[in-house]
Amino acid sequence: MIEIGRLPNERAAQALVDYLKGENVDCKVIPSEQGVIIAVVHDHDSLKATMEFQQFVLNPHDDKYLQASWDNGDTRLKMDYGAPSLQLLTQFISGAGPLTLAVFFICILVFAGFNLGFANPIYEYLSFFGAAPGPDLSQFWRIFTPILLHFSALHIIFNLLWWWYLGGKIENKLGVAPLFILLLVAGTVPNLVQYYVSGPNFGGLSGVVYAVVGYTWIMGVKRPELGIGLPPAYIGFMLLWLVFGFTDLFGLSIANCANVGGLVVGLLQGFIDSKRRV
Repeated sequence: MIEIGRLPNERAAQALVDYLKGENVDCKVIPSEQGVIIAVVHDHDSLKATMEFQQFVLNPHDDKYLQASWDNGDTRLKMDYGAPSLQLLTQFISGAGPLTLAVFFICILVFAGFNLGFANPIYEYLSFFGAAPGPDLSQFWRIFTPILLHFSALHIIFNLLWWWYLGGKIENKLGVAPLFILLLVAGTVPNLVQYYVSGPNFGGLSGVVYAVVGYTWIMGVKRPELGIGLPPAYIGFMLLWLVFGFTDLFGLSIANCANVGGLVVGLLQGFIDSKRRV
């Protein structure tokens, strides 16, 4: 089974499940500490179900969901979705853990500071060794903190969406430890590679994002029962984006070596954890 999303209450989830049942997509509703998890039974249905889940979140009161409950489900229970804004917030919070959310909001705060007139002092304090004058090797945090720097809206949105989606899935399913190791290793080793290849002027969470992509990919193949698999279409998109980064097709400055290094870190840790996790 592959998780496609979370909702704040079981009845709302059941409405979507009833609709997907009419579309010949089998799903299950799994209770969790905060709300419920919706998972597809057959992996090949995951992309279709994920797209419908996003539509449901935007418009849960669409008549087609109510009709599906009449056609395919138990209509004795009253529909109770809660306020749409509260539902979105609950889904956001329940879809991730404390570590995922902490990194998410720290990156946003740093990006906000960049755009409120503090770009120079922030960059001088968080950038890699040699990117700003004066730092010495005693400022050990510089090997890690470049992952918090983002230089455009597209840059940070792309990275944080994937971090929340995949990092949250790993943390919720397997706990904080594997995600913390990924963050620590993929937030440092790829930076060293990037520095060696192109110098100190780089930043962004994308190396860590590719680490969680690689980790989720391997764990989904080797240990599908853990429920953190990633649809093949998503894997294909991320690998294609990685290749495009080397072509300069979009005119973006991409830390390609950090991305490749992160992917390798994630794949290796995925192989290791898939052997030892129960």
